[in-house]
Amino acid sequence: MTRRPPLLAIAHGSQDPRHAETIERLAAAVRRIRPDLTVETAYLDHCAPSIGQVVDRLAATGHAEVVAVPLLLTAAYHAKTDIPAQLRAVRQRHPQLVVRYARPLGPDPLLVAALERRLREAGVWPGEPSTTVVLASAGSSDPEATAALARLARDWQERGWRDVLLAYASASPPTVAQAVTTARRHGARHVAVASYFLAPGFLPDRIVAGARQADVVTEVLGPAPEVAKLVARRYADALAAAWTRRSA
Repeated sequence: MTRRPPLLAIAHGSQDPRHAETIERLAAAVRRIRPDLTVETAYLDHCAPSIGQVVDRLAATGHAEVVAVPLLLTAAYHAKTDIPAQLRAVRQRHPQLVVRYARPLGPDPLLVAALERRLREAGVWPGEPSTTVVLASAGSSDPEATAALARLARDWQERGWRDVLLAYASASPPTVAQAVTTARRHGARHVAVASYFLAPGFLPDRIVAGARQADVVTEVLGPAPEVAKLVARRYADALAAAWTRRSA
């Protein structure tokens, strides 16, 4: 039987040990729903293993193909530049290895479902007329990524929330504290900050620190079932696109 290409889940990385611990829990969740796959993790920076280390090992053990899935919530600099550059370097060392590059995770309705799961776990339910949600993300200087987040907030609000405001931990305003102040000024009695991060680290901690005046701050998305399902879907979509190109 033909061996399926491994799924290489590539995360940003952090010096905070909670980051890698959470990413490994997400990888374990993907393995549970796709036990037929080899699921490996690698990190862009700050912690091991690196992309090159993992792909070198996969090539050395006879794999002819790998599917790289960026564990990123927007299609910004890391997804467009950093990861592709490292994958190109890998291809130069292993010209016989086929590397498929999947789409980043976000935006996607499954991420919205994961956000709502975290809100429900914190006691906040869609449709509460006095509650405003602050969608808090890392932020980006990439206009495409910023526009995608704006669409996500708008579409999410239309699912039944009183209001969904954007806030960022870096790159551009508003901060979480500013967004919470705006929500109160617009009449929100309750403000819930939805953490749009996969894993803990410096920027998620900045979100928590800036949300002192909010009523609720959710946990990061982490190994939520919807996120694990989305990782597996991105893998399958990348392979399906490859087969489409072969048959065209």
